[in-house]
Formats: sequence, C-alpha cells, structure tokens
Amino acid sequence: MDYKYIEQLLERYWQCETSLEEEAILHDFFRQNDVPAFLQRYKVFFVYEEKLRELELGHEFDEKVLELVERPVVKARQMTIFHRFMPLWKAAAMIVILFSLGMGAQQWFSSEDNVLDYNYDSYKDTYEDPQVAYEQLSTAIRMVSESINKSQAQKLSLDSLSKTTGLEENE
Repeated sequence: MDYKYIEQLLERYWQCETSLEEEAILHDFFRQNDVPAFLQRYKVFFVYEEKLRELELGHEFDEKVLELVERPVVKARQMTIFHRFMPLWKAAAMIVILFSLGMGAQQWFSSEDNVLDYNYDSYKDTYEDPQVAYEQLSTAIRMVSESINKSQAQKLSLDSLSKTTGLEENE
C-alpha cells in the first residue's frame, strides 16, 4: 500500500500547514492497529490525546487533595502587655543606641580641640633603679594573691560548715 499521502500530510503537519480535516485523517490513520513500521514512531503523537481521555481520577484523588488543602485550626495566642508593647521597646532601644552613638561621635570629634599635651621634660620617674620598682611590684602582687587565697579558704570553710549544719538539722 502507498503511504505517500500520509507522509505528505505529516510533512505539512510538522510545518503547521494542515487543516482540521487533514489532522483528523492523521488521527484516524494512527488509531489503526496496522500502522507501517516506518510510521510507527509518529503514532505516539496522535494517540496520546485519546489515552489521556481514557484516564480517570479515582475518588481517592479528591480525598488526598482535600487532605493537602485543608489547613489545621490555629488557636489564638494570648498576648501579654509586654508582648503588645514589644515594638515600642525595640524602637526605644534603637533611639537610645542612635543617641549614644551620636553623643560618642560628638565627643570624639570635639576631643580634637582639647588635645592633651604631655610635657615629657617635666615627667619624673618615681624609681631610679628598675630593680627596686620590680621588687615593689612583685611584693604588691604577692600580697594581693595571698589575700585572694585567704578569702577563698574562708569561703570554703564557711561552705563546709553550712553543709555540716544542714545535715545535722535534717537528721
């Protein structure tokens, strides 16, 4: 059988030059069971719409869609006065921060006028010998360390005393 006419219709179909009647001829031709092998690859394009018409959605589809669409009920949250005024607190905090930054910047820029002038010629060191200064500093640090250790020891003894008295009261 000669399929030249079908081939010509296919060429015109791909170029979008066919009429509705000619497209109906192509649809009817490819609906047949005995389509030649060299035209078999085009059958999918023309039978696709009919296969889609045959498909039906089940009643489970509606249930699944409704489950996805339905929204859970959200309970209203009780707002305290603190939460209601939270935007005002935030705005006040921003104003305080901006005011502080402005004051700091003003102080910074105005301090250039009051430049401290150190007179290094009149500076007098308290110790002539660095070894003496080092010994004085080390004794001061040692005294501070000893007093801290004493206070920690007293705290530990008070803690242990309170624990023992607390145990005696429970018994």
